[in-house]
Amino acid sequence: MKTAIGITDVNRQVVTKELAKILADETVLYIKTKNAHWNIEGADFYDKHKFFEVQFEQLDEIIDSVAERIRALGHYAPASLRLYLELTHLTEQTREHNDSKGFIKQLLIDHESIIVVLREHINSFGSNHHDLGTSDFITGLMETHEKMAWFLRAHLV
Repeated sequence: MKTAIGITDVNRQVVTKELAKILADETVLYIKTKNAHWNIEGADFYDKHKFFEVQFEQLDEIIDSVAERIRALGHYAPASLRLYLELTHLTEQTREHNDSKGFIKQLLIDHESIIVVLREHINSFGSNHHDLGTSDFITGLMETHEKMAWFLRAHLV
């Protein structure tokens, strides 16, 4: 059935294409955070193991909300690892040491990178593509990532 929500098909297509990239970024960051949770070592193991758990749970909620936003706009959400790796601007990591400082620095870089991408789309989605709902939605995502980045950054002082 056709989606008739006051946004043209072309604009919905452009917005959902960008949301698919955001979904891929969120999924890759989720996996990297899970990796930190599973593989952290050191004297601060338990504390950071729990800290990363809180963060990947937040990312899991974000992933679901981004996919649901894509569906609400009448498109299908990408749902394969191959597609996520094609769509993401993040890189996978390989680590020699599984210390908290290294994991935190890498995750912080990724959160900040996602924040920049989200910030770039806020006005475009609203003004250029007449989708104030998605503009508002990604503003909320940006704020969530800003808080998550702050929590990561606080561990590096």
